[in-house]
Amino acid sequence: MHVYAAENSPHLQCIKVCSSFKSTKFGPCLLAKHKGRLIMMTLKETIYSLYSVALQEKISLLQSSLDDLKESGKNETKSTAGDKHETALAMLQLEQENIRNQLKEAIRQWDELEKIDPAKASYMAGKGSLIKTNRGYFFLSLALGKLKVNGNDIIALSTQSPLGNKFLGATAGHSVTVNGNVYFIETVE
Repeated sequence: MHVYAAENSPHLQCIKVCSSFKSTKFGPCLLAKHKGRLIMMTLKETIYSLYSVALQEKISLLQSSLDDLKESGKNETKSTAGDKHETALAMLQLEQENIRNQLKEAIRQWDELEKIDPAKASYMAGKGSLIKTNRGYFFLSLALGKLKVNGNDIIALSTQSPLGNKFLGATAGHSVTVNGNVYFIETVE
C-alpha cells in the first residue's frame, strides 16, 4: 500500500495509511494532520487540498505585493523630482495593474476549484476527476501545473486543453491519443 504524502509540504503531514479503507472505488486513504486536525483523505482529496493551498498562497502573495506597491506609490507621491517622479509613478501604476490582473485570475481559479467536490467518485472522467494513465496521473480541473505526491507527478489539466478535452467522458480501460501520444486510462476517480 502506498502512503500518499506531499513531498516537502508544510501544510499536510502524513501520519499513516488506513488499512481498513481499501475499497477500489475510493482507493486507500491517508490519515493526515492538516492545520492541527487529524483527517482521512484519499489521494484525490490530498491532491485537491495541495492545489487549494497553493492557490491560497498565491493569492496571499499577490495581495501582499499589491499592498507593498500601493505603499511605494504613496511614498513616491511625496517626491518632487519632476520627470523622474512621473516615470517612477507610471511604472508603479503599470506594475500594480499587472498584479491586479494576476490576482483577479488567481481568485477566478480559486472560485473554479471550489466548485469541485474531491469526495465525489465517478467512473467516467469529468471535471474534478483524478485519472491514472500509463503516462502518470492527471487531475482534470484547471491548468494549475505539476506537483509531486508520494514520488508521483500529478498534472492538473484544464478541460479546455487538448488532452483534458479528450479525457472528458472516458472510462478505465479506454485510451486517448493526443499529438501521437497514447494515454491508456487505468483508473478514474
